Amino acid sequence: MAEPLENVRVGMLGRHEVVVTRELTVGAQLDGMPLVFSTPMMILAMEMASAAAVAPYLPAGWVTVGSEVNIRHLAPTPVGRTVAATARVLELSGRSLLLAVEAHDGIRKVGDGTHRRGAINLESFARRLASE
Repeated sequence: MAEPLENVRVGMLGRHEVVVTRELTVGAQLDGMPLVFSTPMMILAMEMASAAAVAPYLPAGWVTVGSEVNIRHLAPTPVGRTVAATARVLELSGRSLLLAVEAHDGIRKVGDGTHRRGAINLESFARRLASE
């Protein structure tokens, strides 16, 4: 079988946008906190951008899953703004890839860092989970 990342190249880009709603804020989860885009939701947008960067180049039945995040949340984003997360493939190693990620809210950069993902075969993964 061919390697699942053989068609992925350094420099490939992905993007994911999300409109900040009250439900996506830290204040919606923790009483007394401000209604600004939460760090976990920003990381999720970065993960989705990262997956989008390589998904079209994976064989059928394969996806990538997050395994490591190294993220800085730089500025608050209020409800109503659109956050655009971007990802760029930095390096490939076997079935692992490292991506540079950023998030912008239309006014400024609100987050950056790196994100590692691994390629998995969904069928094999499901079998392994079922046997645990």
